[in-house]
Amino acid sequence: MSEARAWESGLPPDVGRTVVTVGSFDGVHRGHMAVLAEITRRAAERGLHSVLVTFDRHPLTVVRPEEAPGLLTTPDEKKEILTQSGLDYVAFLPFTRSLSRYGPEEFVERVLRRRFRVAELVIGYDHGFGRGRAGDIDLLRRLGSEFDFAVDVVPAVASDGAPVSSTRIRASVSEGAVESAAVDLGRPYSFRGPVVTGMGRGRDLGFPTANIAAPGGGKLLPMQGIYAVRASLRTMIRSGLLHLGPRPTFAGSPPSIELYILDFDEDIYGERVRVDFLKRLRDVRPFSTSSELVEQMKRDREMARDYFAEHDVE
Repeated sequence: MSEARAWESGLPPDVGRTVVTVGSFDGVHRGHMAVLAEITRRAAERGLHSVLVTFDRHPLTVVRPEEAPGLLTTPDEKKEILTQSGLDYVAFLPFTRSLSRYGPEEFVERVLRRRFRVAELVIGYDHGFGRGRAGDIDLLRRLGSEFDFAVDVVPAVASDGAPVSSTRIRASVSEGAVESAAVDLGRPYSFRGPVVTGMGRGRDLGFPTANIAAPGGGKLLPMQGIYAVRASLRTMIRSGLLHLGPRPTFAGSPPSIELYILDFDEDIYGERVRVDFLKRLRDVRPFSTSSELVEQMKRDREMARDYFAEHDVE
């Protein structure tokens, strides 16, 4: 199939009925991928198009902004991941105050039927949509009978005896448990950002680092710490270390995101880097002198090299 295409206002006029799923899909984790695999399979069997209807911001940012979670995937990250999903179409639906007031019946009629021509709706086991998430599985099946579309439910994908979910992954990321997050996601947790000018302290200490601008858009970062990471830039994928958080050894210094790439010393200012979190190595802590910090950085580097060798990370 061709790469998934994003449409802001429904489907092209020549597309007939479709197999659809709908939801936030934040993280596009293993449970989400099971749903997407099912709609592509069913669409192929029936000779229909597969469609994901997702949102360009998390619904809670509109209905209860004080409860809105940090995002596992920004819209751009979500689009990049979904390009590899095998879907025919991905529709990013602007989640507005008006849309938040749709009941399940109105959402089905105005969005799924009129705009996306649903012939079959495939949903996850815990799905709910419409005002107050009132559109549960039983109601959707009743609406499917009324409006002539099938409803199918994909069971949970479990890990460590519990369902994989965006909520669980956010908890893992927030606690620095990036290895657990990677298991649930099916890939390492990551962020992207441009390399910006720093204070040059890393180079003075013999560890030249690239300062990366913090991602915006509500992106969730792991808890502060020192991490073994994989960095993607240009056409390269390189191993390294990431400092995330305060710099207590240097009084008055603001928090930073500093990437140290092993065996690398090129000028990459202004370039965008993707950082994959592989393992949290330790807390950020203060040191009495720069020399003590350097000795710890050397130990961090050796810990990272041991991790990369054990897990066959280049």
